[in-house]
Amino acid sequence: MAETFDWFGRESSSRRWLVGVSGGADSVALAAMLAESRFHRAVICHLNHRLRGRSSAADAKWVAHLAGKLALPFESGEIDVRNRMRQNGESLETAARSARHEFFGQCAKKWRCRRLILAHHAEDQAETVLWNLLRGSHGARGMSEQPKILKMGGVPIEIHRPLLTWRREEIRDWLQSRNLNWREDASNATPIAIRNRLRNEILPQLAEITGRDPTEMLCRAATADEELREITRWAVQHAAATDPQGRLHLTALRKLPKSLQSAVIADFLQSHGLGILTRNLLTRCVGLLDPASPPAVNLPQNNSLRRRAGRLVLSQNPPRSQGNESP
Repeated sequence: MAETFDWFGRESSSRRWLVGVSGGADSVALAAMLAESRFHRAVICHLNHRLRGRSSAADAKWVAHLAGKLALPFESGEIDVRNRMRQNGESLETAARSARHEFFGQCAKKWRCRRLILAHHAEDQAETVLWNLLRGSHGARGMSEQPKILKMGGVPIEIHRPLLTWRREEIRDWLQSRNLNWREDASNATPIAIRNRLRNEILPQLAEITGRDPTEMLCRAATADEELREITRWAVQHAAATDPQGRLHLTALRKLPKSLQSAVIADFLQSHGLGILTRNLLTRCVGLLDPASPPAVNLPQNNSLRRRAGRLVLSQNPPRSQGNESP
């Protein structure tokens, strides 16, 4: 807990900050801590997802009232998430997350602020790690304790999560010690979303089966994973696998361990704006190091990674011919 308040003390209260507040205990505690720490330029941001009818509207009014009590500016938005699900073929969680990102992007533009504070805590971290493990493509990756840049609504925003090491009960105890109320979202207890089931069914069962606290173990795994990624980033920077023109040098790549080859190629592609890279795609890209393999791998956004003259180069594929069909 002390580290959290140290963070509040280190950050300049003269800078503008966006703060995501749903009305739940976690975000209410975050807003109250900011107010206590004299973050007078914080902007309370609330998006009504319209998932619970009058209760959702009541949440928005409640958060507006909270912002007034804390003497902080208030920014609100509203979207029909279920309608977005139907239109885009998205899951509930994906539609809600995309809507929030667009909303925060709009707030960032309006308030000319590219810093956002969110109230994710240790249980949120455990759910994230468990879900990433089950998906099989991200390892034990969790949310970063360090500031991270994410694009939200096309706007790069610096994300801070100062409560990430706090447990849910610690947050509620802190609120109660100050006689502060919050809104309970009844939908959190219903099995309508994957995270709800992980929180309410899987994590309690893991605790019962193992006799241990799975949240603590999963958060440790996230920390270890982040440390490993830091080592990997350092190794990529020192791999010296690019030539003066910024292309990947095949001879240098072939001298690296296979796992580092994959990391170097991933870093190269991400630096060129290709951020969505599956494990299977990276494996195929590493396969280009074999002279007997096909000379190119197709990538998202109509790009390809191509083996040419001892280098790996990123190129744009020619547009597909539409052809002329007889009537």
